[in-house]
Amino acid sequence: MFAGRLPKVGGMLLPSRRLRRRSAESGTGPVLYLSGQTKYWQGNLMSITVYGFWRSIASFRVRVALRLKGLAFEEIPIDILSGEQFKPDYAAVNAERVVPTFIHDGHSIFQSLAIIEYLDEIQPEPRLIPQDVKERAYARSLALMTIADAHPLLVPRVRNHLAKTFGADAKAIEDWGGHWTIEGLATYERLLAHRAPAPFALGAQPGLADICIAGHVVGGQYLKLELSAFPTVARLTDHCFEMPAFATSHPFEQPGYKTANGHH
Repeated sequence: MFAGRLPKVGGMLLPSRRLRRRSAESGTGPVLYLSGQTKYWQGNLMSITVYGFWRSIASFRVRVALRLKGLAFEEIPIDILSGEQFKPDYAAVNAERVVPTFIHDGHSIFQSLAIIEYLDEIQPEPRLIPQDVKERAYARSLALMTIADAHPLLVPRVRNHLAKTFGADAKAIEDWGGHWTIEGLATYERLLAHRAPAPFALGAQPGLADICIAGHVVGGQYLKLELSAFPTVARLTDHCFEMPAFATSHPFEQPGYKTANGHH
C-alpha cells in the first residue's frame, strides 16, 4: 500500500486544475456523491476524493465500499481507455498510473484492497473485513481470487500488450477475456459450494468478498456471459445488487457510461 504525503491546500489535497477542466469538458465529472449517514467536509472541499473510471472494476469495488460505509466522496474520472492515466497530471497523483486512487486528508492510497482495508480502519462499522482471524483469511482469499488471479489478466494494459506484441485481433482479445472470466466464475462456484452464502459470502452482511465477487460478475456482463452454469454465484450477486450501495455503483449507472453511450 502506498500512503505518501501529497501537497495540500487548506488541509486538503487538490486535484489539478487541468484534470478537473478535462473532466468538466468531457461532461463526466467530477461527480459528488453524498451520504445521509456521514458527511466529510473541510471548508468547501470533500475530504475523500477518488480518481476512477466508470468501466474500472477496481473503481467499482471502492465505490461499493464507500457506500456501504455511508461515506461521502467525490469521484474524478480518468479515462483509462484513452490513456489519460499516462498524462503528467495524473502521474503526479499516482505513479503506478492506474485507477482507483483514493485521497483522504492529503494521503494517497492506491490498489482497491488496500483502500478497502483502510476504510475499515477509519470507519470500523459496518465492517467489511471480519475481525475473526479465520474469517478474515477466508474473506481475503475470496477477494484475492479476482484481485490477484483473474482481474489482472483482463485490464487494458494487458489487452493492449496482446495486440501490440502478439498481433491479437479484437476477437482473440475478447476470447482471452472470456476464458479468464469464466475460469474465475467457475472457481467461485466451486468455492461457494463448500460454504454456501447465507445470503452473503460470510453471512448476513455483505463485505469484502461479496464486493469482489460482484465485481467479477460485472466483468462477465461486459462480455455478455451467462451465469446459468454458476447458480450460486448468480444468487449471491443478485442479493448484492438488490442493495443500493451495489446497484448505484454499477459501471452502467455511472455518468461516464451514460455520456459515452448517449444516455441522458
